[in-house]
Amino acid sequence: MNIDPSFIWTAFLNLLSAVPTTLLITVVSVTAGFVIGLLTAFARLYQVPVLSQLSAGYVTFIRGTPMLTHLLLIYFGLPMLLEVLSAGMGWKFDPAAIPMIGFAFVSFSITAGAYMSEVIRSGLLAVDRGQFEAAYSVGMATPQALKRIILPQALAASLPNLSNSVIGMLHGSSLAFTVSVVDINAKAQIVASTNWKFFESYLAAAGIFWGLTLLLERLSAVIEKRITLYNRGGIT
Repeated sequence: MNIDPSFIWTAFLNLLSAVPTTLLITVVSVTAGFVIGLLTAFARLYQVPVLSQLSAGYVTFIRGTPMLTHLLLIYFGLPMLLEVLSAGMGWKFDPAAIPMIGFAFVSFSITAGAYMSEVIRSGLLAVDRGQFEAAYSVGMATPQALKRIILPQALAASLPNLSNSVIGMLHGSSLAFTVSVVDINAKAQIVASTNWKFFESYLAAAGIFWGLTLLLERLSAVIEKRITLYNRGGIT
C-alpha cells in the first residue's frame, strides 16, 4: 500500500469546511446537556417526588445504551411523535421539514445530559454540608446559598470530569454522519470517495480531532488554574 502524503494535506484543507458543523453540534449538545444534567442532578439530590424517579430512570437508560442508538431512536421516533401531536392538536406541521442536524442536536443533548448529571451530582456531593449551614446562619435562602457558595465549589470540583464530557461529545459528534449531517467524518468520506484514498482522508480527520481536543484540554487547564487561584484568594 502506497501512502500519498500530499493528499493528506489536500484532505486536511477540504475537511476544514466541516469543522464549524462539528463544533456547533458539540456546543449545542454540551450547553443543553449541562442544563438537563443540572436539573436532573437537583431532582435526584433533593428527592423531588416523581421527578427523582424519572431522572434516575433517564440516567440509567441513557448510560446503559449506545449513543448511536439514541440518535437512531430520535431520528425515527421524533417524526412519528410530532405527527401524532400535530394530528391531535390540529397543527399543520410537516416532520420532513426538520433539518437533519436538528436530530443530532436533540439526541446528543439528551445523551450529554445523562452523563453530565452524574458529574454535577458528584460535584455537589463533594461540597461539605456544613457550607449550607454556614450560609443559613448568615441569613441566606437555599437559592442564594446554591448560587453563591455551593455551585461554584461543585463546578470547580467537577471541572476535570466536565472537560472529559465535552471532549467525549466532540468525538461522539462524528456519529452525526449516520443521519446525513456533513461533519468532519462525513466530509472525509466524501473527499476520499473521489480517488479511494480513504486512509489519507481519515488520517487528516484524526489530525483535526486531535487538534481540537488539545485546544479543549488547554482551555480546561487554564480555567482550572484560574479557579484554583480564585479559591485561594489569588484573584481579586
